[in-house]
Amino acid sequence: MSTRIAPLSVHNPGTGEVLGEIEDSTSDQITAAVAAAQRGQRAMAALPAHERAQLLLRIADLIEAEAGDLARLLAAENGKPVFQTVEEVKAAIRIFRGFAGEATRLFGRQIPLGAVPGLERHLAVTVREPLGPVAALVPFNYPVELYAHKAAAALAAGNAVLVHPPVRCPLALIRIGELVARAGAPDGAHQLLTGGVHISQALASSPDVAAVSLTGSTVAGREIARRAADTLKKVHLELGGNDALIVCDDADVEQAAQAVVLGRLARGNGQICCAVKRVYVQDGVHDAFVDALLDGAAKLTVGDQLADGTDVGPLISEQAAERVEAAVAALVSDGARQAAGGARRGAFSSPAVLVDVPNDSPALAEEIFGPVAPVARFSDPLDAVRMANESPYGLQAAVFTRDIGRAFSLANRLDVGGVIINGSTALRAENLPFGGPRDTGGSAEGLHDTALEFTRQKTIVVMEAFG
Repeated sequence: MSTRIAPLSVHNPGTGEVLGEIEDSTSDQITAAVAAAQRGQRAMAALPAHERAQLLLRIADLIEAEAGDLARLLAAENGKPVFQTVEEVKAAIRIFRGFAGEATRLFGRQIPLGAVPGLERHLAVTVREPLGPVAALVPFNYPVELYAHKAAAALAAGNAVLVHPPVRCPLALIRIGELVARAGAPDGAHQLLTGGVHISQALASSPDVAAVSLTGSTVAGREIARRAADTLKKVHLELGGNDALIVCDDADVEQAAQAVVLGRLARGNGQICCAVKRVYVQDGVHDAFVDALLDGAAKLTVGDQLADGTDVGPLISEQAAERVEAAVAALVSDGARQAAGGARRGAFSSPAVLVDVPNDSPALAEEIFGPVAPVARFSDPLDAVRMANESPYGLQAAVFTRDIGRAFSLANRLDVGGVIINGSTALRAENLPFGGPRDTGGSAEGLHDTALEFTRQKTIVVMEAFG
């Protein structure tokens, strides 16, 4: 019998204000939740597709009715400026509505057996069936949006879902969980288990969980995959990134610099897996690009995430800001010059620009989860592609050039899941596949992909159907 654990406090990372308390779920509670999910699974699987679609639409409507309050709550607990959390909640609403449509489009196939001699008179069809209870392991940086990608997809496919919210910012998801219950989700079909990392580990290990979907660090992904391997459950991983942005000598320099300012230094306080984390600039435009980048960075306002006009709020914790501070120091130690920012005050980290970064800097190869833009030089665009591909990550990359032939040539050579031409890699549209190879996890998440990932195919053969 597990013992009850003291509640955990949730704080505003900028002020330290206590926003609420959450339960740290015990092993008994996790076991009970998994058992309830199996019952909820049967109820969800019994719902026809149109009823699953209507459930998701009702959830979207209820979230929309409280969108403003949810956005402010999320900003308070997460640290992102409130104008960004407003957009995150809107994205979650779109995702639930999008998966409502996908619930009615989980098509099977009719496979002609006439391709095989002797089977000409038989009929084969496939149908899509739910996998079973799905564990949705949600990160702190975009918790509402990434929760929606996992939970809405699982429910659309007829599964139950067990959600583990981020321990530092679970409050908005707890409220959304209440809305899901109000929308009429069957008992046990949608549950939240709050608390520490032991919850994710237990769900990944449970033989009664059919799939686990994690967005998080590569270290966390490897641990979850190891635990899931014992039961051979499906593992869906969207992990780290070290996105490269390549600025060619024919690029619009101002536009490229703005992509780094808004897509790296400002958006999500730099805590985004798909943010630009390495900038490679061709010699001919290097100085002009750096000038434009420094000018844009200097205009950013760092402060209270709930105040109007704030561009960069606090990181998720003071420890996170300390890691960013150490990463900047490591870049300087490798030979980079700190041209702007990098100062830390509590959980706040001022946007940093580093130039003259050696291409072989070990610190440049590491993912920095904060508002830091390291800039390195290149002469030949193929060298920039080679350096970009040397990273163990493969999420996204960007190329700035006015030459469409060069754009496609470089995009084809970049070993990543997505390439943005003349824009920031901090781009994720819910109807596009999102993910990448190697240490990024190898999975793809999106409206037209994830629901299928949470189903299995069954083949049915009717003998002598055409006899």
